[in-house]
Amino acid sequence: MQTNFSLVQLADPDVRESEKILRTCVHCGFCTATCPTYVLLGDELDSPRGRIYLIKGMLEQNKPATEEVVRHVDRCLSCLSCMTTCPSGVNYMHLVDHGRAWIEKTYRRPWLDRQIRRVLALVLPRPWLFRLALLGAGLARPLAPLLPPRLKAMLRLAPRSLPTSSPVDLPQVFPAEGLRRKRVALLNGCAQQVLAPGINEATIRLLTRHGCEVVVASGAGCCGALVHHMGRTEESHAAAKANIDAWMLEIEEDGLDAIVVNTSGCGTTLKDYGFMLRNDPVYAKKAAAVSALARDVSELMTELGLEVPTQHAPGLTVAYHAACSLQHGQQIRDEPKALLKAAGFTVKEVPEGHLCCGSAGTYNLMQPEIAERLKARKIENILSTAPDLIAAGNIGCITQIASGTTLPIVHTVELLDWATGGPKPAALSQ
Repeated sequence: MQTNFSLVQLADPDVRESEKILRTCVHCGFCTATCPTYVLLGDELDSPRGRIYLIKGMLEQNKPATEEVVRHVDRCLSCLSCMTTCPSGVNYMHLVDHGRAWIEKTYRRPWLDRQIRRVLALVLPRPWLFRLALLGAGLARPLAPLLPPRLKAMLRLAPRSLPTSSPVDLPQVFPAEGLRRKRVALLNGCAQQVLAPGINEATIRLLTRHGCEVVVASGAGCCGALVHHMGRTEESHAAAKANIDAWMLEIEEDGLDAIVVNTSGCGTTLKDYGFMLRNDPVYAKKAAAVSALARDVSELMTELGLEVPTQHAPGLTVAYHAACSLQHGQQIRDEPKALLKAAGFTVKEVPEGHLCCGSAGTYNLMQPEIAERLKARKIENILSTAPDLIAAGNIGCITQIASGTTLPIVHTVELLDWATGGPKPAALSQ
C-alpha cells in the first residue's frame, strides 16, 4: 500500500511503525473472509482492510478522528483473526492499537460514552473495586429496563453471586512438590481474581504438582490490556511497568524460568511488552526480557509433560473453544487440545472456531448488539458438537459463553488439574 507521510510525521516512532505496517498491506482482502464483524455486517469499513484505510487516512492527514472512523474502529474486536489469515504478515494489532491511541487523543466522545469508559478503566483492573461494583450491580437490576443498552449489558453479564476471594492471589511462594524443575511467576491478574479465583488455584496446584515453584510477586497485577485496547496508553504502560518491576525483582533474587499466564488476553499483551515499551530508555530491555519469559500455561505444561492422569473422566466429551487471543494473538492452537486428550477427555473441534465469541475484553460491554450475535453463533456451533462441557483458556470467553448456555464451561487448566489429582471443577459439581 502506498503511503504519503511527511518526514516530520515519520520522526514520530509510532507513525513510523504504522507506516511500515501500512506498506505491507497489498489490498488482497483475504482478511475480510475471517473478520467477525464483516461476516456479520457485510460492510467493507467493518473489515480489517476497511479499517486500515480509515486509520491510514486519519494518520496521514494528521487530523482528529471523525465519528465515522471511531464508529468502525470501535467495532473491531481485536480478535486478530485477520493476522492469522493475512498472507503478507500485516501486523494489524499494532496498527489498530496506534489508531485507538490517536482516537483517544484527538476525539471527544459523547458524554455517556466517556463516563462508561472512564468507569471501566477505573474498576476492572482493580479487584477490590470490581468486587464492590459487582455487589452493587444487584441493587441496580430492577432498573435494567430503564437503562441504556451498554448498562443493560453490564448488568446482564454481572454474576448474581461471587465466589469468596482466594488467598492464593496474595504475594507468596508455593513450593514445588518433589524435585524443583522450574521457578515461575504467575500473573494473578485482575478481573479473574473476582470472577473465578478457582482458576488460579487450579493453576498453582497443577504447576507445583509438576515440579514448579510458583511465585505470586508483590506489586504485580493487571497486565494493562483492558486500558490498552481503549487507547489509554499511559495507563497501560504504567501497568506494564509495575509488572516488570515486580518480576525483575524476582529474576534478580532467584531467577525465573517463565512468567505463566492463564488468561490468554493477558498473555498476548505480556508478550507484546517489548514492543509497547521499545522506545522507553529505562524499560525497553527489561520489557523485552519479560516478554521473552511470558508463557501461556498450556505452553509450559506441554514443555513439562502431563503426568499420567490419576482421575480419568471416561465418557466426558469436551468442546474446546479456542480463545482468539490464544489462537490468533499467540498462535497457540494444538497444545490445549493435546493436553486435554492426554488427560483422558474426548475433544471436539468447534465449527467456525476461528470466529470470536464476542467477549474481546470490554467489547461485550461496549458493543453489546454485535457481541450478542457473535455469542449466539458461537453457542450454536458449540452445541452442534453435542459436548458434555466446554473448555476455554480465557476468563472473558468463559463469562461470555456461560451467559448464554447452561452447559458447564471451565478453564482448560481446571480439567488438567482434576485429571492429575486435583478437585473436580466447581462448574461440574453443580
